[in-house]
Amino acid sequence: MTRDELITLLYREEMNPYGLDPVATHGFLTASIVGKPLPDWLSVYFDGHENDVSDDIKIALTAWRDEIYQILKDEEPVELPFDADDEQEDFGEDSDVVAWCVGFIEAMYGDESVDWFDDADTEEDVAELTLPMVILSGMDEENEDLNMMRDDIDMMVQLANSLESNVTELFLLFHTND
Repeated sequence: MTRDELITLLYREEMNPYGLDPVATHGFLTASIVGKPLPDWLSVYFDGHENDVSDDIKIALTAWRDEIYQILKDEEPVELPFDADDEQEDFGEDSDVVAWCVGFIEAMYGDESVDWFDDADTEEDVAELTLPMVILSGMDEENEDLNMMRDDIDMMVQLANSLESNVTELFLLFHTND
């Protein structure tokens, strides 16, 4: 299965009842690489239904994930599947930047046994580097401080513009000995 075929399939909800759309998938795959190891990432991605999904889809997702890993390992920035430039002002729940962050957060918190914040030496850095994903994803809607930040369009643009470099920093933070 080619990447284009995979992306087309991911957009079709009837063909992809357990997975995410392509933009959120990119966020998920990225987080599954840059953070703590997520050994059962396919199970997390498919919400425990990975056995109900064709091998072709799983192979294509694995190849995409491997490609993202290689880019980061080669010390290149990961190209995000949306344009996070200064013109970006759509931060609604249907925007690509929000979808990507939702996918990222899904992987980050997808396995309760994998805690990105369990090391006192890196906990603060992880919190700072993942804050843009948390805010842009819309999670913690009941948190008044986060909602105030979400109401500030200039801040949201800054956060969106920080995603690419934060991904690289997270990868280096968790994988400097790889």
